[in-house]
Amino acid sequence: MKVILLGGLLFYGFINGTLCAQELHYSAKIVPKNISVSEKKRRFFALLVPAVDDVYKKLEKQYLEVKEDMKHHTNLKKIVALKKKYKVKTDEDLLIALKPHPVSITLAQAAMESAWGTSRFFREENNIFGVHGKSAKGCVPAAVKKGNRTVWVKKYKSLEDAIKAYYYMLSTVPNYKKFKKLNYEGKSVYEIIQGLKEYSERADGYVIELASMIRFNKLTQYDTKVAK
Repeated sequence: MKVILLGGLLFYGFINGTLCAQELHYSAKIVPKNISVSEKKRRFFALLVPAVDDVYKKLEKQYLEVKEDMKHHTNLKKIVALKKKYKVKTDEDLLIALKPHPVSITLAQAAMESAWGTSRFFREENNIFGVHGKSAKGCVPAAVKKGNRTVWVKKYKSLEDAIKAYYYMLSTVPNYKKFKKLNYEGKSVYEIIQGLKEYSERADGYVIELASMIRFNKLTQYDTKVAK
Protein backbone atom coordinates (compact mmCIF):
# COMPACT_ATOMS: atom_id res chain seq x y z
CA MET A 1 0.00 0.00 0.00
CA LYS A 2 1.35 3.39 -0.97
CA VAL A 3 1.90 5.65 2.01
CA ILE A 4 2.87 9.30 1.76
CA LEU A 5 4.84 11.18 4.39
CA LEU A 6 3.47 14.66 4.90
CA GLY A 7 6.84 16.30 5.31
CA GLY A 8 5.46 19.80 5.28
CA LEU A 9 3.48 19.19 8.44
CA LEU A 10 6.21 18.06 10.79
CA PHE A 11 5.99 19.58 14.21
CA TYR A 12 9.38 19.87 15.81
CA GLY A 13 10.31 20.09 19.47
CA PHE A 14 13.50 19.84 21.40
CA ILE A 15 13.76 17.41 24.27
CA ASN A 16 17.16 17.31 25.99
CA GLY A 17 18.70 18.80 22.87
CA THR A 18 17.28 16.08 20.61
CA LEU A 19 15.15 17.01 17.60
CA CYS A 20 11.84 15.16 17.60
CA ALA A 21 9.17 15.03 14.92
CA GLN A 22 5.52 14.03 14.81
CA GLU A 23 5.03 12.34 11.44
CA LEU A 24 1.70 12.23 9.66
CA HIS A 25 1.12 9.44 7.11
CA TYR A 26 -1.67 9.17 4.55
CA SER A 27 -2.75 6.41 2.19
CA ALA A 28 -4.56 6.97 -1.11
CA LYS A 29 -6.63 3.88 -0.33
CA ILE A 30 -7.81 4.89 3.12
CA VAL A 31 -9.85 7.88 4.28
CA PRO A 32 -9.79 8.20 8.10
CA LYS A 33 -13.20 7.96 9.75
CA ASN A 34 -14.89 11.21 10.81
CA ILE A 35 -12.23 13.19 8.97
CA SER A 36 -12.53 16.97 9.31
CA VAL A 37 -12.46 19.30 6.32
CA SER A 38 -9.04 20.64 7.26
CA GLU A 39 -7.63 17.13 7.67
CA LYS A 40 -9.22 16.05 4.40
CA LYS A 41 -7.39 18.86 2.64
CA ARG A 42 -4.09 18.06 4.36
CA ARG A 43 -4.40 14.47 3.18
CA PHE A 44 -5.25 15.58 -0.35
CA PHE A 45 -2.28 17.92 -0.65
CA ALA A 46 0.08 15.38 0.90
CA LEU A 47 -0.96 12.80 -1.70
CA LEU A 48 -1.37 15.01 -4.75
CA VAL A 49 1.18 17.82 -4.64
CA PRO A 50 4.29 15.56 -4.90
CA ALA A 51 2.69 13.46 -7.65
CA VAL A 52 1.45 16.44 -9.69
CA ASP A 53 4.74 18.28 -9.24
CA ASP A 54 6.72 15.27 -10.46
CA VAL A 55 4.60 14.85 -13.61
CA TYR A 56 4.60 18.58 -14.27
CA LYS A 57 8.39 18.84 -14.08
CA LYS A 58 8.85 15.95 -16.50
CA LEU A 59 6.43 17.51 -18.98
CA GLU A 60 8.08 20.91 -18.57
CA LYS A 61 11.50 19.34 -19.24
CA GLN A 62 10.20 17.64 -22.38
CA TYR A 63 8.59 20.88 -23.61
CA LEU A 64 11.78 22.90 -23.16
CA GLU A 65 13.93 20.22 -24.77
CA VAL A 66 11.68 20.00 -27.82
CA LYS A 67 11.64 23.78 -28.08
CA GLU A 68 15.46 23.78 -28.19
CA ASP A 69 15.49 20.93 -30.71
CA MET A 70 13.21 22.91 -32.99
CA LYS A 71 15.42 25.97 -32.64
CA HIS A 72 18.59 24.05 -33.58
CA HIS A 73 16.98 21.52 -35.95
CA THR A 74 18.08 18.54 -33.88
CA ASN A 75 16.37 15.28 -32.85
CA LEU A 76 13.98 15.52 -35.78
CA LYS A 77 12.84 11.89 -35.51
CA LYS A 78 11.77 12.50 -31.92
CA ILE A 79 9.77 15.55 -32.99
CA VAL A 80 8.06 13.58 -35.76
CA ALA A 81 7.16 10.83 -33.27
CA LEU A 82 5.76 13.36 -30.80
CA LYS A 83 3.66 15.00 -33.50
CA LYS A 84 2.14 11.63 -34.25
CA LYS A 85 1.54 10.90 -30.58
CA TYR A 86 -0.10 14.27 -29.94
CA LYS A 87 -2.01 14.27 -33.25
CA VAL A 88 -0.59 17.54 -34.59
CA LYS A 89 1.22 18.60 -37.77
CA THR A 90 3.06 21.87 -37.12
CA ASP A 91 5.90 22.73 -34.74
CA GLU A 92 3.81 25.37 -33.00
CA ASP A 93 0.88 22.99 -32.49
CA LEU A 94 3.27 20.48 -30.92
CA LEU A 95 4.62 23.10 -28.53
CA ILE A 96 1.05 24.10 -27.66
CA ALA A 97 0.25 20.45 -26.89
CA LEU A 98 3.43 19.85 -24.91
CA LYS A 99 3.44 22.92 -22.68
CA PRO A 100 2.00 21.79 -19.32
CA HIS A 101 -0.75 23.89 -17.81
CA PRO A 102 -0.36 25.29 -14.27
CA VAL A 103 -0.35 22.96 -11.28
CA SER A 104 -3.04 25.07 -9.62
CA ILE A 105 -5.54 24.06 -12.32
CA THR A 106 -4.62 20.39 -11.97
CA LEU A 107 -5.04 20.49 -8.19
CA ALA A 108 -8.35 22.35 -8.43
CA GLN A 109 -9.79 19.85 -10.90
CA ALA A 110 -8.47 16.95 -8.85
CA ALA A 111 -10.10 18.31 -5.70
CA MET A 112 -13.43 18.91 -7.44
CA GLU A 113 -13.57 15.62 -9.33
CA SER A 114 -12.43 13.42 -6.43
CA ALA A 115 -14.15 15.24 -3.54
CA TRP A 116 -10.73 16.09 -2.11
CA GLY A 117 -9.44 12.56 -2.66
CA THR A 118 -12.30 10.77 -0.91
CA SER A 119 -14.31 9.43 -3.86
CA ARG A 120 -14.60 5.70 -4.37
CA PHE A 121 -12.86 5.82 -7.73
CA PHE A 122 -9.97 7.82 -6.29
CA ARG A 123 -9.52 5.33 -3.46
CA GLU A 124 -10.05 2.12 -5.42
CA GLU A 125 -8.85 2.94 -8.95
CA ASN A 126 -6.55 5.99 -8.60
CA ASN A 127 -9.03 7.81 -10.85
CA ILE A 128 -8.46 11.39 -9.74
CA PHE A 129 -10.30 13.31 -12.44
CA GLY A 130 -13.49 11.31 -12.96
CA VAL A 131 -12.32 10.12 -16.37
CA HIS A 132 -14.74 7.79 -18.19
CA GLY A 133 -13.91 5.01 -20.63
CA LYS A 134 -15.77 3.56 -23.62
CA SER A 135 -15.66 -0.13 -22.71
CA ALA A 136 -14.77 -2.57 -19.95
CA LYS A 137 -11.10 -2.64 -21.01
CA GLY A 138 -9.05 -0.80 -18.40
CA CYS A 139 -12.22 0.34 -16.66
CA VAL A 140 -14.69 -0.48 -13.91
CA PRO A 141 -18.47 0.08 -13.99
CA ALA A 142 -19.86 3.11 -12.23
CA ALA A 143 -22.67 2.71 -9.72
CA VAL A 144 -25.13 4.54 -12.00
CA LYS A 145 -26.16 3.92 -15.60
CA LYS A 146 -27.28 6.17 -18.44
CA GLY A 147 -30.53 4.50 -19.35
CA ASN A 148 -29.59 0.89 -20.02
CA ARG A 149 -26.00 1.77 -20.82
CA THR A 150 -23.18 1.00 -18.40
CA VAL A 151 -20.98 3.95 -17.50
CA TRP A 152 -17.33 2.90 -17.46
CA VAL A 153 -14.74 4.65 -15.31
CA LYS A 154 -11.01 4.40 -16.02
CA LYS A 155 -8.68 2.69 -13.57
CA TYR A 156 -4.99 3.52 -13.17
CA LYS A 157 -2.01 1.76 -11.62
CA SER A 158 -0.94 4.86 -9.70
CA LEU A 159 -1.82 8.49 -9.05
CA GLU A 160 1.08 9.49 -11.30
CA ASP A 161 -0.35 7.43 -14.18
CA ALA A 162 -3.72 9.14 -13.74
CA ILE A 163 -2.09 12.58 -13.79
CA LYS A 164 -0.05 11.79 -16.91
CA ALA A 165 -3.17 10.49 -18.68
CA TYR A 166 -5.08 13.65 -17.68
CA TYR A 167 -2.42 15.98 -19.10
CA TYR A 168 -2.29 13.92 -22.30
CA MET A 169 -6.08 13.97 -22.66
CA LEU A 170 -6.25 17.75 -22.37
CA SER A 171 -3.44 18.02 -24.94
CA THR A 172 -5.13 15.85 -27.56
CA VAL A 173 -8.91 16.17 -27.26
CA PRO A 174 -10.18 18.82 -29.74
CA ASN A 175 -12.60 20.28 -27.16
CA TYR A 176 -9.64 21.67 -25.23
CA LYS A 177 -7.81 23.46 -28.06
CA LYS A 178 -8.77 26.87 -26.66
CA PHE A 179 -7.56 25.79 -23.21
CA LYS A 180 -4.17 24.72 -24.58
CA LYS A 181 -3.78 27.86 -26.70
CA LEU A 182 -4.51 30.16 -23.76
CA ASN A 183 -1.97 28.23 -21.70
CA TYR A 184 0.66 28.48 -24.44
CA GLU A 185 0.11 32.22 -24.69
CA GLY A 186 0.92 32.56 -20.99
CA LYS A 187 -2.48 33.86 -19.93
CA SER A 188 -3.44 33.99 -16.27
CA VAL A 189 -4.82 30.89 -14.59
CA TYR A 190 -8.28 32.45 -14.49
CA GLU A 191 -8.19 33.12 -18.23
CA ILE A 192 -6.85 29.66 -19.07
CA ILE A 193 -9.67 27.84 -17.27
CA GLN A 194 -12.18 29.52 -19.57
CA GLY A 195 -11.16 26.80 -22.01
CA LEU A 196 -12.47 24.06 -19.71
CA LYS A 197 -16.18 24.67 -20.21
CA GLU A 198 -16.43 21.42 -22.16
CA TYR A 199 -15.03 19.42 -19.23
CA SER A 200 -18.38 19.40 -17.48
CA GLU A 201 -22.04 19.61 -18.45
CA ARG A 202 -22.21 22.60 -16.10
CA ALA A 203 -20.06 24.60 -18.56
CA ASP A 204 -19.79 28.16 -17.18
CA GLY A 205 -20.83 26.98 -13.73
CA TYR A 206 -17.94 24.53 -13.71
CA VAL A 207 -15.44 27.25 -14.62
CA ILE A 208 -16.82 29.57 -11.93
CA GLU A 209 -16.47 26.83 -9.31
CA LEU A 210 -12.95 26.04 -10.55
CA ALA A 211 -11.93 29.68 -10.18
CA SER A 212 -13.38 29.79 -6.67
CA MET A 213 -11.53 26.60 -5.75
CA ILE A 214 -8.23 28.05 -6.92
CA ARG A 215 -8.72 31.41 -5.24
CA PHE A 216 -10.11 30.20 -1.90
CA ASN A 217 -7.42 27.53 -1.44
CA LYS A 218 -4.60 29.77 -2.75
CA LEU A 219 -3.57 27.09 -5.24
CA THR A 220 -1.49 29.44 -7.41
CA GLN A 221 1.23 29.17 -4.76
CA TYR A 222 2.11 25.84 -6.40
CA ASP A 223 2.61 27.33 -9.86
CA THR A 224 5.85 28.00 -11.71
CA LYS A 225 5.96 29.95 -14.92
CA VAL A 226 7.14 28.12 -18.05
CA ALA A 227 8.52 30.35 -20.79
CA LYS A 228 6.62 30.33 -24.07
